[in-house]
Amino acid sequence: MQQHVLLVEDEKNIARFIELELKHEQFSVTVCSNGREGLEAAQKQDFDVILLDVMLPELNGIEVCRRVRATSNVPIILITARDAVIDRVAGLDAGADDYIVKPFAIEELLARVRSILRRVTTTEIATQQLIFKEISVDPTAYCAYVDEGLLSLTKTEFDLLSLLIENKNRVCTRDQILEQVWGYRTDVETNVVDVYIRHLRSKLPKFASVYIETVRGVGYVMRE
Repeated sequence: MQQHVLLVEDEKNIARFIELELKHEQFSVTVCSNGREGLEAAQKQDFDVILLDVMLPELNGIEVCRRVRATSNVPIILITARDAVIDRVAGLDAGADDYIVKPFAIEELLARVRSILRRVTTTEIATQQLIFKEISVDPTAYCAYVDEGLLSLTKTEFDLLSLLIENKNRVCTRDQILEQVWGYRTDVETNVVDVYIRHLRSKLPKFASVYIETVRGVGYVMRE
């Protein structure tokens, strides 16, 4: 089945180039040129992944991301300006799963799209329920619970929690987490992991200090 990508980009030349490359890779593509149009498309249709520019007319990409994430766990990759660190952090805080910085090689963008879709597929076919103290994760239903309460997690937060529980009592380095959750290696931007750990802890307020332990200079672990 052909996978459907929503591309929200106001620079026509860039949008056309990305669209052609995605179609060449056998994706179906819907293109929107402003934030409001992109938000409406995301709310009306089901997409496999959204490519979302940050600097958009009418409604900026951060706000679009936040509104989409309020009702959907669709993977979102932000397209940000060079060195716009504040945009990256704001985007991750708004619920984006990944980001790529302009100017970028189209091969890298395509690799990130494939990677995030592999993560979705891998999670969908997983069947083993994960248990850690009061936390339970059901990969089949794509749900996580603390006691009887359902946790509201983005896809990346869900994958991160699953990884930590799968490796309970073993420290996961930031690089390992990037590779296994985000699906690619990088020598920089490991602070992305810290941002998502913070998000995850905020959704486990009673148990954050007990369950997700920081190993300084290394990574994170959930210990029994």
